[in-house]
Amino acid sequence: MAEINIEQLRNAAGEATALLRTLAHEDRLLLLCQLSQGELCVSDLELELGIYQPSLSQQLGVLRRQGLVATRREGKNIYYRVVDEKTLAVLQTLYELFCGK
Repeated sequence: MAEINIEQLRNAAGEATALLRTLAHEDRLLLLCQLSQGELCVSDLELELGIYQPSLSQQLGVLRRQGLVATRREGKNIYYRVVDEKTLAVLQTLYELFCGK
């Protein structure tokens, strides 16, 4: 059996807790779940989720600063998408546990 590297474990635990803290906010979790299905603009997210300004912008800003989502601008619209593969994997597991059959 391989020896446990405590420093690696500590770093991984720090990364995991940072992601879990971000996911622990209901609006951010809803946003990420919706964005896991594909890229959406802010107005579509607002309409589909019922999260209104300024809360929507605030939570999308948190997700962007954490490196979980990226944006692109098309005219006046800003589109968001999930870019972190670990986040997508966690979302898939959460979906299977809480929303699946």
